[in-house]
Amino acid sequence: MSRRHVMNRRHVLQLGLGAGASVLLPAALSGCRRSQGPLLLAAKGSMPVAWLDQLPSPWRQELVGGSGAVVQGLVAGQRPAAAAPAPALVSLPDGWAGDLDLNRLQPFGATGFVDRLLPAAWPLSRLYRPEGQPVLAFPWAFSPWVMVFRSLPGLAARARGQEGWRVLEDPLLKGRLVLPSSPRVAVEIGGADLTRLQRLRAQALAYNEVDALSLLLNGDALAAVVPLQRLIPLLRRDSRLEVAWPGSGAPLTWQLLLRPAGMQPEPPHQWLEALFEQPLLARILAGGWVPPLPHSALAQALELQPRQIRELLLPTDAVLQRCWSLPPLSPKRRLAMQTLWDAAAPPV
Repeated sequence: MSRRHVMNRRHVLQLGLGAGASVLLPAALSGCRRSQGPLLLAAKGSMPVAWLDQLPSPWRQELVGGSGAVVQGLVAGQRPAAAAPAPALVSLPDGWAGDLDLNRLQPFGATGFVDRLLPAAWPLSRLYRPEGQPVLAFPWAFSPWVMVFRSLPGLAARARGQEGWRVLEDPLLKGRLVLPSSPRVAVEIGGADLTRLQRLRAQALAYNEVDALSLLLNGDALAAVVPLQRLIPLLRRDSRLEVAWPGSGAPLTWQLLLRPAGMQPEPPHQWLEALFEQPLLARILAGGWVPPLPHSALAQALELQPRQIRELLLPTDAVLQRCWSLPPLSPKRRLAMQTLWDAAAPPV
């Protein structure tokens, strides 16, 4: 596998250097759909199955190949001549939602549910617009980017301590580290420092969080940077893996529900309410999905998780306060980050 990272269109989108999505719409969206009932459109694996199964009639769900296909479904669904009807709800991570034309969205409604979330979720609900602007999104889950190591407990312990992200520069990981496909996340964990970013990029085996776990389990990689949510189910089965959530904090990724513009019904309130209550809450946490709720609201469901998993899902408030979200970049900041990324590329 080549260690040289080329910033293709997908990476440009994730970094915030492009507007909109330019992926092909899957066949599932290009054909005719059943017209009855409002539609929830989401990428496969982007929402808990247990929650999707509770979507009430006449609502229906459609799961497509990725977030780019969800964006295309939102855009195509609002063209009058489109064969596919407009979805009434879409699920997207914050990195994709930040690139949307806000004219394609309407206020989410059900704002009482957003009021119950932690204050850290409120800027996401406005898609980082100023306070007082209508709520456009329901940030129903968050996940930190964390380090995962294969059979390296010493490095994992160091990563949890003062060294934090700098552990990824250890010579043992040379050519055995999988970094995120998003250059922005790599820049964030490198501290936007050219020297550190050069050392980090020199370690990379690949830039692909989707295949990172396969590379780890196969022994090609010894460490990876991935969203914690993807690790939780695997940690229950594989004792070789150790996760480090740096005490210095981590960038966060968020899962959002958005309501496309148009004559669409409000989201089903009973379905949203289920996210906050047992027994569904415990099942969602077991899959690694963490709603941004106060600890008191999660305590009962967390007690049903193994201790190791419980401490990963919700660490101390001090650690959480050192984590940060990734708001959309200004054009000037995008250019600066792109320049930094290119300058840190390893020599050919």
